[in-house]
Amino acid sequence: MIEPIADLAKKIHIRFKNRKLLENIFIHRSYLNEHKNYFLPSNEKLEFLGDSVLSLITSLYLYQKYPNLEEGDYTEIKAAIVRTESLAEGAGELNLGNYIYLSKGQDKEGGRQNINIQADCFEALIAGIFIDQGFDSAYSFVLKYLFGKRLDNIVKNKLYLSPKSRLQEYTQAKFRVTPHYSVLEEYGPEHKRTFKIAVFVGQKRIATGDGKSKKEAEEAAAKLALEKMT
Repeated sequence: MIEPIADLAKKIHIRFKNRKLLENIFIHRSYLNEHKNYFLPSNEKLEFLGDSVLSLITSLYLYQKYPNLEEGDYTEIKAAIVRTESLAEGAGELNLGNYIYLSKGQDKEGGRQNINIQADCFEALIAGIFIDQGFDSAYSFVLKYLFGKRLDNIVKNKLYLSPKSRLQEYTQAKFRVTPHYSVLEEYGPEHKRTFKIAVFVGQKRIATGDGKSKKEAEEAAAKLALEKMT
């Protein structure tokens, strides 16, 4: 059963001037397959706008709070915080899935818990707040319900770096050595190879990883190595 959308507005302490806009945020395209004459479109255009607004908010926040970081760091941090999983976490904390209008089939298949649907709805909500309340309100909403402690944790612990980069920083700081990688095995047909790669610190093999490319396997090995060593 869909919860009243007005309850969400109260939860986030935003009084929408445009009630149709508020409802539009939660119209998934699958719902329109069963309600072809519904008076509102899907939330896809709002999602598109929300993605851009979120990008600007994130860029502004990083520029103001972390002025000493490099441009490349900004790019990596932004990618880490606006990825689907992070958006879905924010949506989950607000229980956005409970308000989404879905088709019966999508609902039965667990659409309310689908991270892509939740992430898209979160972006649509950012756009709705931006249109109805302005940039400052959208900025405050994102800081409270998406960034929270997540973004500062990402920056503080350099979680925006790839596992290989983080492992290299760790081993250089602790052991003054750079990890190195070695291909242990290649298998599978020529057009669909799989690589097994080991990562070594000094002469010690720390972990192995598999991937469809050498880079992917190295990252997998580095990720496991970090889990073992830190």
